[in-house]
Amino acid sequence: MKKLLLIEDEEPIRRVLVRILSEENDDYRITECEDGKSGFNTLKKEDFDLVLCDIKMPRMDGVEVLQKTREEGINVPFIMLTGHGNVSTAVEAMKSGAYDFISKPPDLNRLLTAVRNAFEIKNLVQENKSLKKRIAKKYKIIGASDQIHEIHKLIEKVAPTDARVLITGENGTGKELVAHHLHQKSNRSTHPFVEVNCAAIPSELIESELFGHLKGAFTSAIKDRPGKFEMANSGTLFLDEVADMSLAAQAKVLRALQGGKIQRVGGDKDIMIDVRVIAATNKNLNEEIKNGRFREDLYHRLAVILIKVPPLKNRKNDIPLLVDYFSDHLRNDQGLETKSFSKGAINKLMDYPWTGNIRELRNVVERLMILGSDPVTEEDIRQFASKPNA
Repeated sequence: MKKLLLIEDEEPIRRVLVRILSEENDDYRITECEDGKSGFNTLKKEDFDLVLCDIKMPRMDGVEVLQKTREEGINVPFIMLTGHGNVSTAVEAMKSGAYDFISKPPDLNRLLTAVRNAFEIKNLVQENKSLKKRIAKKYKIIGASDQIHEIHKLIEKVAPTDARVLITGENGTGKELVAHHLHQKSNRSTHPFVEVNCAAIPSELIESELFGHLKGAFTSAIKDRPGKFEMANSGTLFLDEVADMSLAAQAKVLRALQGGKIQRVGGDKDIMIDVRVIAATNKNLNEEIKNGRFREDLYHRLAVILIKVPPLKNRKNDIPLLVDYFSDHLRNDQGLETKSFSKGAINKLMDYPWTGNIRELRNVVERLMILGSDPVTEEDIRQFASKPNA
């Protein structure tokens, strides 16, 4: 059922609009108000999916109703109804956040189309919020250890800035999670988060992947193609395994960071970019610099803020929390049977070396939920988990 609030001071128009909308969809539940003040008070007491609001009304006009509603944090879509002489006022209402405006007397098709579209927009907004919540949950950093608290503190301080961040840590420790959190809590969160795994792209293709190319730049370049820097414009570019990038590509990344501009492969035109760069590596970049495999000047450009993600072996007290989190995630997302873990099983998991870190733990929890008994026992750990600390 869709709830619609109609705020209109002229009773004949209200009657016609109610009839039209009711005939369009008997799923509409319509509440009527005869002036702006009563409409605003109704909005404060009850949730609605859409508001049809006249502009010229006694006690409080429609634009004021809209503005006060927004001030209250009520983000319901407004369709404004206006006489032919009030178009300028309607435009003002649009600037204040109205979804649409319709002249009176309303055109039937125009009205119904606007109402349908407004409901669709509201559904898309709700789906977007739901998706963002799911993404935030997916990339949640789990742990109560001092190391994780420090990482959260760093993220809170650094995320609102445009400072570049270098994230270091072993494979499977959750460097990508930190990058996602930095983006989600930044002023760029509504813009793209583009990830590039530098280790997974052949050296001869990395420049094209990052900077794009023009048609004919090389044999397989059959059309112009933007690179990841352009795709991430106004957002965040995450360079994972940055130490695996070729020296030639490193030089071009350095130029992009210094000048805020790139050139596509095969082109000589500068393209301005506005991108926050976050990089990650599992290698010791100081050693890579000494051995001539990584540019020192690029390191200093990337490592404005350095975040070190600890290995799981250094925060084993977080393992019970991680097991609970992965169990809930696997049950909700994959429909696996709910299983508890005995105290002995948890202690056994805490004794493991976890050289594969959180990624390995997640795989072990999934295996135990599929193959283990309920509750999961120490024997299940010995049988189905890998690499016991003998």
